[in-house]
Amino acid sequence: MKANSDIEIRQETTLVPYAQALETMTGRNAAIAEGTARELIWLLEHPPVYTAGTSADRSELLDPRFEVFEAGRGGRYTYHGPGQRVGYILLDLKTRARDVRGFVHAVEGWVIDTLGDFGVESWRAEGRVGIWTKGSDGREAKIGAIGVRIRRWVTMHGFSVNLSPDLSHFGGIVPCGIDEFGVTSLADLGQEVAPDVWDRALLARADDFLARLDVACPPKEA
Repeated sequence: MKANSDIEIRQETTLVPYAQALETMTGRNAAIAEGTARELIWLLEHPPVYTAGTSADRSELLDPRFEVFEAGRGGRYTYHGPGQRVGYILLDLKTRARDVRGFVHAVEGWVIDTLGDFGVESWRAEGRVGIWTKGSDGREAKIGAIGVRIRRWVTMHGFSVNLSPDLSHFGGIVPCGIDEFGVTSLADLGQEVAPDVWDRALLARADDFLARLDVACPPKEA
């Protein structure tokens, strides 16, 4: 396993426009693949924006009140905005287990474990992308999204977690194509968590996350 110190950790304290982040991430992905840049874990927030993954269905863009970007990642429509912490993960899987499903599983586990540190139980749901928990109304609701892309075995994009976003902004889309369930946040669940506090808890678990990438995900049971 590569040491955590070999990876650049970047934490933004101001909003980063999505177009700027996408351009930076695309360039860094290529540089890592060429061996001319360090790997990167980039934690940030965006101004309000809707992003479309490669499986996005135009009918799920209900009210394009914000700018819409083609993200190039897997998945469908999602929302990013203030109060939502985004983690872009740019890692070279050639130096780890070359396992796409294992990478996604590890990212999900990283977020789930960190939410647990704040007393929020969350889980994966079979057939539904993302991180799920029990909302303030007691019904299952989405608290985190996962969307990745891998080019030349270097990852990009990553996850988002709802700390305290304006949940009404999700109403402009069918988040990740799932309309049977709502969206929640740590604030909605009574947890006021500042971005730096979230980052600190997340990064404290970075070594555990990276260790998972050294082990190929076992095949699904038939």
